[in-house]
Amino acid sequence: MEHEITVVDLAEQPTAVVRGPASPDSISDVLGRAFEAVARAAADQGRRLAGPPFARYRTMDASGWDLEAGFPVDAPLVAASEVEPSSLPACRAARLVHTGPYDTLGEAWSEASTWLEEHGYVATDAPWESYLDEPAVAEPRTLILMPCTRVSG
Repeated sequence: MEHEITVVDLAEQPTAVVRGPASPDSISDVLGRAFEAVARAAADQGRRLAGPPFARYRTMDASGWDLEAGFPVDAPLVAASEVEPSSLPACRAARLVHTGPYDTLGEAWSEASTWLEEHGYVATDAPWESYLDEPAVAEPRTLILMPCTRVSG
């Protein structure tokens, strides 16, 4: 699997999210519930969704993830029930777009991590993926962003 990987500079983006754990078996349900809750809270507060849904992985290990899932929004929301205001950071990030089934995303993440190391970068913050297509699309596109900085030396 070979992806084109570029380094981009990103501006901070306000988001609305639901935080919590997910396992490989529960991830699609967790994300679906989070996206619905955030869309509802944004509408209730008169906020506009300002980008595709995303999942930001605070921690990852073999058993699962601690994540925040939601949407970029046009302005910060007030916390409501399980929905909280957050943001995606202003940062330099390695960027790749994976096209294919979600169960092949792990290979794309591994490729991005290897690319960072081979090109003199180190991860600096929690990475995230944005879902550019509906889940029912045969070959969905997923944008992976890994905050990073060049290693000095």
